[in-house]
Amino acid sequence: MLEKKARIAVEAEIVDDAILSRRSVRAFLPDMIDDETIRDILTVAARAPSGTNMQPWRVYVTKGKAKQQISDAILNSGIRAEKAEWDEYRYYPTQFFEPYLTRRRANGFGLYGALGIGRREVDKMRAQHDRNFVFFDAPVGMIFTIDRRLNQGSWIDYGMFLQNIMVAARGRGLHTCPQAAFAPYHRQIRPVLNIPDEEIVVCGMALGYEDISKPENAFRTDRVPLEEWVTFSE
Repeated sequence: MLEKKARIAVEAEIVDDAILSRRSVRAFLPDMIDDETIRDILTVAARAPSGTNMQPWRVYVTKGKAKQQISDAILNSGIRAEKAEWDEYRYYPTQFFEPYLTRRRANGFGLYGALGIGRREVDKMRAQHDRNFVFFDAPVGMIFTIDRRLNQGSWIDYGMFLQNIMVAARGRGLHTCPQAAFAPYHRQIRPVLNIPDEEIVVCGMALGYEDISKPENAFRTDRVPLEEWVTFSE
């Protein structure tokens, strides 16, 4: 019994460490990730649960020229992020409200503060946001899509799949950054990757090794206490 408890404690620590060390990294080293590692991560991630095992995910893995073409198509489109249309789905509410507004602002101010960007330095903020579209210099950029005929339940399943990718990456010493910023630019992305019209671009994700020398990677988000969002009943 003691051996079993000790084994469970060790396994829990490994899993917890992968989850707790996961964060959105916004500066990567150029070190390439081999295809076998990417395949292993996606294979593990695909064990995510989905209603009636529909497995609603589709992934486009890009490197090198293809990844650069995506970046060029978006950055040369002339469409600023604040003008981009969320015409496939809306990620955020039309108008933010509490407590979500305060949390959103804390996240933005914290990131820009780590970069030394002041609250009125709009051009610098835009430049930092545009780094999304080069996948923060990660060697691997993934674009995720879902069939538009599927319903909300499949989107819930998709979230679990994405989380599995991020946790599996941590188990291999890699980091990620999930990026909804790509979704409004589906018109620019589609022709590069030959994405059919029946697929909605859900998000992108950067994958690679963290560049620990960059100040943006020193930024850490917090989490509200359990007592603010959990109710126990007996």
